[in-house]
Amino acid sequence: MPQETGTEEIQEHMVSSWEKMLDRLANWVDTAILNLPNLLISIVIFLFTYWVSRYVQAWSSKGLKKFIKQASIRELISNFASIAIIAFGLFVALSVLNLDQVLKSILAGAGVAGLAVGLALQGTLSNTFSGIFLAIKDVINVGDWIETNGFSGRVMEINLRNTKLKESDNNLVIIPNKNVLDNPFKNFGLTPRIRITINCGVAYDSDLEQVQSIAIETIKDQFDPKPHERVEFHYLAFGASSIDFQLRFWIKATSQVQVFEAQSQSIISLKQAFDKNGIEIPFPIRTVIMQENPPKDDSEES
Repeated sequence: MPQETGTEEIQEHMVSSWEKMLDRLANWVDTAILNLPNLLISIVIFLFTYWVSRYVQAWSSKGLKKFIKQASIRELISNFASIAIIAFGLFVALSVLNLDQVLKSILAGAGVAGLAVGLALQGTLSNTFSGIFLAIKDVINVGDWIETNGFSGRVMEINLRNTKLKESDNNLVIIPNKNVLDNPFKNFGLTPRIRITINCGVAYDSDLEQVQSIAIETIKDQFDPKPHERVEFHYLAFGASSIDFQLRFWIKATSQVQVFEAQSQSIISLKQAFDKNGIEIPFPIRTVIMQENPPKDDSEES
């Protein structure tokens, strides 16, 4: 008898559990039916925002070509825009379904995950944002000749992590974008005309006014200054074997190699002009006096 009573209790418990499960399933079905319009609306919203994100990604990538020459930077910015639109669509879809708690949990989780990723990838993100800043500000472009971090060369590539230079000896130098942005750099490509200086000297018996006139006219004929530019000539000092002077003049150059070429051309032209007019460019002279009978040391006489 007690055994039959225990069996009946188990059967009753199973029946009760089954009925509760059926009731809950029925409630879920009713809820799903009631929320079916919201679910369809949410799906439509998400699909629409996804389609918009793809369109915006393609449009922004094409539009940024006018402002950013680096393809990697354009791709990154367009991807950010696409992800932002998709995230917005997801949040709106969840709000339509009245899943506010889920939305808050996603935002909280995204914040914690973003903080952890930011700390782990601090150096990488710093280089990435530095690369974006360099691309947007247009202070360095592919093809420019720059000097930075002790290196000098032509910019071959600017990606999301580093800047690649090719030096005059054809070696490649890869510099993190953060180092380029945080340290001073010289970009020859930002100014189409620069001023260079050469130093020279003439003999002491030279006509200094003639020297000045010939030097200025020679440089003008060689490099043709703009109306607002002038060739500057200054005598500097009485040297050991010459009267030293400097010439400063403007040239069209966007690389260090062009500066070297202009200096070389100016030296050749000045030498030819001075030789034609009998002006001597002396070389250093050292006079050594030899004594035939050096003085005797007093200690030796004693």
